Amino acid sequence: MRFTKMQGTGNDYVYVNLFEETVEDPSALARMVSQPHYGVGSDGLILIGPSDRADFRMRIFNIDGSEGEMCGNACRCVGKYVYERGLTDKTAITLETGAGERRLDLTVLEGKVERVTVNMGRPNLRPADIPVDLPGDDATEKQILVDGEPVTVTCVSMGNPHAVVFTDDLSDATVRRLGPRIEHHTAFPHRTNVEFASVEQPGRLRVRVWERGCGETQACGTGACAVLVAAALTGRAPKEADVTLPGGTIHVAWQADGSVVQTGPADFVFDGELPMVMTGGKAAC
Repeated sequence: MRFTKMQGTGNDYVYVNLFEETVEDPSALARMVSQPHYGVGSDGLILIGPSDRADFRMRIFNIDGSEGEMCGNACRCVGKYVYERGLTDKTAITLETGAGERRLDLTVLEGKVERVTVNMGRPNLRPADIPVDLPGDDATEKQILVDGEPVTVTCVSMGNPHAVVFTDDLSDATVRRLGPRIEHHTAFPHRTNVEFASVEQPGRLRVRVWERGCGETQACGTGACAVLVAAALTGRAPKEADVTLPGGTIHVAWQADGSVVQTGPADFVFDGELPMVMTGGKAAC
């Protein structure tokens, strides 16, 4: 089975082209390839395939085998993949995801995709739609108890759930202690991605991400968008800013029409082949 490893601001996935390959059990394959010492090593698996209603379809499987709805960094990588691998000559692409259809605009220089802008759609702020079990009509600056400790979160859906915690302490002790506890908190029936965000200046936010089903990752495109929305809602930042994550910087803008767009890089890491067969719904090497 041929695959390509790609990364967007350090958020790395194994990409499989379903126009050429067949994956019988993507959950099992995701668990296998994601292992850093026994597999390829990645934040999960991305399948690129045909769509009945868009130019392409993207499916996301996390390290633990669960299927995700949306990943902004992966959207950018898919845009670069389909263009540079000759699956399309369009520079404006529609992509079907688990969170709905997204538009990708490619900036191409001498046949190479330099960066990709993804229209992520409008953020959803209704608690029932995020989903989060909190009182009231919104989930802005609400307190939850984490092991008896009050933590203030602003919850946003960018097609997947996010809980943003504004703090000046972005240490390992904070992120790795609170991240998994908030992810699995009873307030989040589908679990949640968790962003720890600090405002460096009005137009620059610094973020570390605890990603649902993956643990800490170098970057999260939907998370960067959720942080910008949460910062604007709480008066911490304007509606356009650079969001700097451990893996790099994503530019995010909350536009006048209500949609959020993110712009950033996407890169190939390497191509490879897995000596893999899928038998009886189980992956085996």
